[in-house]
Amino acid sequence: MTTVDPNFEADAAREARRERLFTRINSADKWFQVIGLAWLTPILKAAAGDNPKTQASEIWRLLGVPALAILAFLLMWGTLAPTVQTSLGAIPGPAQVWEEAINLHEDAQAKAESRAKFEQQVATLNERRVEQGQDPIERAYTGAPSYYAQIWTSIQTVFFGFLLASIVAIPLGIAAGLSPIANAALNPIIQIFKPVSPLAWLPIVTMVVSAVYTAQDGWFEKSFLTSAITVTLCSLWPTLINTALGVSSIDKDLVSVSKVLKMNTWTKITKLVLPSALPLIFTGLRLSLGVGWMVLIAAEMLAQNPGLGKFVWDEFQNGSSSSLAKIMVAVFTIGIIGFLLDRVMYALQSLFTFTNNR
Repeated sequence: MTTVDPNFEADAAREARRERLFTRINSADKWFQVIGLAWLTPILKAAAGDNPKTQASEIWRLLGVPALAILAFLLMWGTLAPTVQTSLGAIPGPAQVWEEAINLHEDAQAKAESRAKFEQQVATLNERRVEQGQDPIERAYTGAPSYYAQIWTSIQTVFFGFLLASIVAIPLGIAAGLSPIANAALNPIIQIFKPVSPLAWLPIVTMVVSAVYTAQDGWFEKSFLTSAITVTLCSLWPTLINTALGVSSIDKDLVSVSKVLKMNTWTKITKLVLPSALPLIFTGLRLSLGVGWMVLIAAEMLAQNPGLGKFVWDEFQNGSSSSLAKIMVAVFTIGIIGFLLDRVMYALQSLFTFTNNR
């Protein structure tokens, strides 16, 4: 009778667990790549005992080098900033900007408490009025928006404009990709309007919105619509161009198969065109969202939509000793949100396509 070495069984079980662990790490790596945390993979592999030297090299490349570059940037900033004098004083260094970020956070908390107190007072007043048989009243909070409220306004505005741009650009891109005639008709329009600056569109959009949107109690403020439509006009072109390119580059054999099967236009688009063109469509959407976010800040400055653009403009006009530091807080906020928006779009792209582009 053959006996099995207990040590062999234990080693085999450990190796199986090790393989399962690395399989999970490799699966998680796809999402670490999506959210910009690729450096977590070599750390987890090193902790699991996978070739520590190789993983240490990867950790240095993915985490050490970027951290060192950020540190060098902060040192240069902190050293050079005090040497640059402006009408508002010296350029603030990292410490002053961080201090203003904390002040904005505390101010946002105080404004949130003030708003909650106001709403509670209105609710209490209405309860008494209802008890006395009177109709409740509606009173809107008129306090200044907090920094976080301005961030949320900007995000809402850019997504509204981006959604409008996508609704227009994707069908036009599909038409241009499928039809040479549609492509010939759209191409000169794209080439003429694609380079136009948001600062040129904004006065036109402002006048059109003021003339057309005359409702006094409508769903949207005019400043919101002006900013969002300006974003739409500037951000639809990357999606339109990439959609047309993706549709026109579909394998000709697939097109021939659709003709043999006598697919109608709707079936051809939904079953053949969109799945094949989706990677390039998402690339266009990512580019459009990035363009829209950049355009939004300038649009909000001039349209006075109460978002980050207006915050920057108000601080510039304010001219206080802390204005420069607050503007730099806004600059970092805009950059971080722009990165997160791109990661959101890449996550959606990863869910719906098989592309490996980052």
